Amino acid sequence: MAFAFFRKKDELISEKAVAVGAKAKDKYEAIEIVGELLVREGHVERSYIDEMKKREELLSTYIGNGIAIPHGGSEAKEKIKKSGLAVAQFPEGVDFGNGNKAYIVIGIAAKGDEHLDILANIATACEDENRVKKLVKTKNPKEIIRLLKEGFSR
Repeated sequence: MAFAFFRKKDELISEKAVAVGAKAKDKYEAIEIVGELLVREGHVERSYIDEMKKREELLSTYIGNGIAIPHGGSEAKEKIKKSGLAVAQFPEGVDFGNGNKAYIVIGIAAKGDEHLDILANIATACEDENRVKKLVKTKNPKEIIRLLKEGFSR
C-alpha cells in the first residue's frame, strides 16, 4: 500500500537525521540518540525526548523484525514543531525488553493525524526482512533513506 504522503514529504528525513553504527547500553539511550537527531533537525523541542521515554515505559515501541519506533504520546503533541523522522542503526542491537532486540530505531515526530500515515508506511517498509537486513548492514545514511522510501512507495 503506497501513501503519497511520503513521496511529497522529502523533508521528513534527511541524511543528518540518520546515525549509522550507533551504540546504546539500553533502549532509553537509544531513544536519546534518535530524540537528539529530531531536536537537531528542528522537528521537536528537547522535552519531547522525555515524552518518548515516558511512552516507552507505558508500552514498548518495538514492532518486530528488529525495528522500534519510539514516539511521544498524545500529551507530547505541543512539543512537536514539524513532522519528521530520525533513524539510528544499532548493528549490535538494543534490548527493547522481552527478548526483543532492535537494530533499527526510528524516532517519530508527527503533527496532527500524520502519525497514522507515518506508522503505516514504516510498518509496510519494515515488514520485508531482506530490506531490514540491508538497513542493518549498510554504512551509508543515503542508503537507509533510499531503502525506507522504497518500502514506503510499495
